[in-house]
Order: sequence, then structure tokens, then C-alpha cells
Amino acid sequence: MLEKIREGSQGGAAKIILGAVILSFALSGIYSYLGSNGQANAATVNGEDITRYDLSVALQNEQNRLRNQMGEMFDTLAADPAWMANVERSVLERMVSERLIDQKARALGLRVSDEQIKQAIVETPEFQVDGAFDNDRYQAVLRQINMTPDRLAATIGQDLVRQQLLSSLFGSEIVTSEQAQDLLSLQQQLRDIRYLTIAKSGYLDQVNVSDEQVQTFYDTNLDRFATPEQVSLEYIELSAADLAKDTQVSDDELLAYYDSHQNLYHKPERRLAAMILVEDRAKAEEALARIQAGEAFADVAKEVSEDFSAENGGELDWFQRGMMDQAFDDALFALDKGAVSEIVESEFGFQIIQAKDIETNVAAPFDEVKAEIAETVKLEKAQEAFYDMQQRLVDAAFQFPESLSDASAEVGKAVQSTELFNRFNAQEPFSNPKVLNAAFSDAVVLDQMNSDVIELGSGHVIVVRAKDYHAAGTQPLDEVRDQILAQLKAEEASKLAEAAAAAKLAELESGAALEGMVTETGLGRMGKPGVDPQLVSQVFTLARPAGKPTLGSIKLSSGDYAIVALDKVSDGDAERAAADALKLRLAGVMGQENYQSLIVALRTSAEISYYAAQ
Repeated sequence: MLEKIREGSQGGAAKIILGAVILSFALSGIYSYLGSNGQANAATVNGEDITRYDLSVALQNEQNRLRNQMGEMFDTLAADPAWMANVERSVLERMVSERLIDQKARALGLRVSDEQIKQAIVETPEFQVDGAFDNDRYQAVLRQINMTPDRLAATIGQDLVRQQLLSSLFGSEIVTSEQAQDLLSLQQQLRDIRYLTIAKSGYLDQVNVSDEQVQTFYDTNLDRFATPEQVSLEYIELSAADLAKDTQVSDDELLAYYDSHQNLYHKPERRLAAMILVEDRAKAEEALARIQAGEAFADVAKEVSEDFSAENGGELDWFQRGMMDQAFDDALFALDKGAVSEIVESEFGFQIIQAKDIETNVAAPFDEVKAEIAETVKLEKAQEAFYDMQQRLVDAAFQFPESLSDASAEVGKAVQSTELFNRFNAQEPFSNPKVLNAAFSDAVVLDQMNSDVIELGSGHVIVVRAKDYHAAGTQPLDEVRDQILAQLKAEEASKLAEAAAAAKLAELESGAALEGMVTETGLGRMGKPGVDPQLVSQVFTLARPAGKPTLGSIKLSSGDYAIVALDKVSDGDAERAAADALKLRLAGVMGQENYQSLIVALRTSAEISYYAAQ
């Protein structure tokens, strides 16, 4: 088939058609490029652009967050274009709101210092090892998220300014202790009740359900008895990771890779810094003179430094270029090992810096990285083999669409099979939305064709075909008759229990004593073991007794009924500490309302334009 296509494309008419198609695509691309500038932006907020690139980055972060939160369910939902469009809209609206907040913060003159940004970086848990900032970890994380130190600092600075504005919103609401104590007292309220359960099971023998009732229920509720379509598959799966397990590499190959990729295994120069910090220049000059006269830097630091590092002899940490402010950086990296700088003036005071140790930019030894290189080389060789096998799988599955036998022989992989499954109980990798869509497609289940080769991930593909298919249908009445019968009898028995409960309630209201009533004292909103949660919930809707018990009839979640007498209500004893904690939560809720109000106000006066993707 592919050969016929190739032969046909050599004809004169075919070349003319192909030329016209290529030209139309080229012109389309030019016109798009010369067209509206809006297509490069997703939105404009008061003249500031939110680019499609920024939106795509934010959307990818949101997808990663949702995937971590929802697991496999995310991939199923993400297969729906409408759902993904809604996610994208929500991300863009959040970015618009953040841009409005940033503009408001600038208008108010809010800003943060470089030192605040650096402190935030140092205190970021992702950059710490054993609770302390670790420069190697910091650099590794930056490489992992493909971000430069300057870009990270700018992002954190923007977040800190934004937090200044938000903290004013969340910290401006006042909740009095009395308000918090009243609410806490209500939450901790206890109730004493008596209740009698009227079980529907006691009336089942009185219920008769006819065949006609069963048939009518079945006919009017066919959707309850629908069965989803099911398919079993034959498939061939290729994975570069599996190929890598059987891939062999020699030491010569590993050394060759090591020699040609030296840049990957170089450690950037870093220096172990120590510092003396004082506020007075004269004090700094005196300290420097003592060090130059022969006193140990650490001893002088312990005695005179006003920095927290004094107790460690002024020792700070290992630093690479760019980690500290420019003046500190220049002084530190101009020193030889063990040398001490002149006095450096900064916004924090007067500093004397020592380069205690230096690690130069050298490559890690081969033996230290050999295992890592072996994994990399194995995977690269496996990927080369994988891409070759993938192309042969594509060709064979397409040229011989009625079976996977030829594809199996071509790539040397056995055809595997599954049991019947539907869209909701499929296991990995068949629960992958792309696989599900292919497995239940007309081409696969009706035309009995091979699917396209489906990419499950980087270096991981699968091709499927239907082995067996059961169309969606409805369970026959005989299969569900007992289920319907039980439900109808339970519903009728519950109605009889309701009538019996009404009669018992009337007796109780007339002053009669009911036998078998259960007493529960000190019942809180969280309930008690053995007490129906629905009963607890409804008990707290009853009015406070006024001279006599408050009575009521309550339907329980089981379909039973309960006659309830509320005898006493005891207000909770709100502790001051708990009330103070509740005050903070209430203030947070009110602060969130303030934030939403601010966003609405800013949007009302803002000029916001949205641009459709081209």
C-alpha cells in the first residue's frame, strides 16, 4: 500500500497538486505571521501583556498539580477538550487577577529588598538538606525546573510584593473574642435526647409487590440497568525502558561518553565563606587589624561579629557565584584560599570576608559517575533501537491491518491479550485516554482494523485491535427482578414505618410514655458510635425546649424512622485558646472575601482584552 502511494506521487499531476498544497500552507503561515499581534498574547491587562508562552507554562504547572492530586482520573478528564478548555480559562483568569494585584501593589509603592528575596530563597524547603540551605541542592532544583537564578529571584520578589498587599487584606478584619466564643459555644453545644426507632424491616411481611409493579419499575428505569460496552484487546507494546534492561555496554563506550560529555560532569567552582559583620566602621577596622596582626579569623568573629554566624567562628556556607550580593560576591571570589578581604560596606553594615576553602571547577572522577553514565548510554542505545522498531511496527500494523501477526514477526514482540473491560474499569495502560478512545473506536471494534500506534509516553508505544466486543445494552428483567423486588418492598415498608412513626409521635405529644425509648445524654454535633448520623444532624435542627421537650419525627438514612424528644440543650464551654484559634480562621474567611471583593473592583475599572488562539 505504501509503495502504491509512493509510485502515485511521482506522476506529473500529483506533483502539481502537492506543489499547490505546499504553497497554500506556506502562504497561510506567512499571513498568520503578518496577521494580528494578538495571537502572541492570551490577554492584555491595562496595557500589560500575558503572553501565550506564559499561559502555556502556567497551564502546564496546573496540569501537573491536578495530575498529582487526581491521579489517573486526570488523564481521563483531560481527554475531554471541553474540560481542558475550562481548565485553561480558569488558569488565564487567575493570571489576570494576579496581574491586577501586581499593578495595584506597584501603584501603592510596595517593594521588597534583595536581602528579603535571598532570605526567602535560603528558607525555601526545596533548597534545603537536613533543614539547612544547600547550594548543590539549589542548583540541582534550578536545573530541574529550567530556571536561572535571576529568573527565580524575580519570581520570588514578585510573590513577596503580592503577599504584602494580600497580608493587608487578610490582616485587616477584626473578629472579637466574644463573637468567636459565641460561635464556638454553639459548635460545642450538647443535647440530651430520647428516641424510639421504627424499623421498616418490621413491616416487610405486610408488603406485597406484584409482577406488574416490577415490570413498570423496570420499564421506567431502564437507564439504571444499562450495561456499558466492553472490549477485549490484542496488543503489542514497545518500551525503550524495557529494551534498556537487556542492552549491554562496554567500559570503552562508557569512557568515550565520559570524555565527550565532560561539561555534564563538571562541578562549578564554589567557596566556603566566613564573615564578620558589625554596624560600626571603627569596630570593623579594629577587627581587621587584629586579624592582620595574626589573630585567628574565627576567634575574632566569635568575639566581635554581630551576625548569627559568630558562634561558628563566622562560617556561613558554600557559595557559587551569584548566590550573594555583588559586593560580597566580588570580595569572596577575589580571595585566595584562607585569605581575608578588606572591609566591605553593604546595606547590612561593614563586613570582613574570608575564603576558608575553595573547590575549583573540576570534573567528577569517572568511577564516581560510571553507573550514571551506564544508565544513560544504555537508554540512548535502547532508544535508537526503539525508534527503529517503532517505525517497523507502524509500517507493519498499517500495511497488514487485519491482524497483528505480521507486526509481531516484524518487531519480534509477542501479541498479548486482555480480558473484557469497559471504559470505567480498564487497567493501565488501557485506561490511558488515548488507548480507550482507540479501543472503542469504530475502526477497531466494528471494522476489525488495527489501531494507529499510540504513544503512551516518551519511548513507550502500543498498538491494539479488538479480540471480542460486546455492545452497550440493558440487563434483562430476569437478571434484576430480585433487586427490583427488594427495593420496592423496602420503599413500601418505609412508608408503613412513616405512618407508624406519626401515630407514635401523636401518642407522645398527648403525654403518653413510649416503651423502648433510648436515652442519649451529652450528644454533640460529631455524634456517637451507634447513633445514626442522620439522627444526630436532624436533632440539632430542633428548637431549644421551652418548658417541655421538643418532639419530632425523623427519617433516617436507612429508611427507618425515629421519634425524638429533645429534653435539654447545654451550651458549650468555649475555652479562650480555642476561641482565639477560631478568631484566626474567621478572620481568614473574611480576608478571603475582601480579596474577592478587591479583584471584582479592580476588574470593573480595568481594561482587559482576551485574544483567541490562532
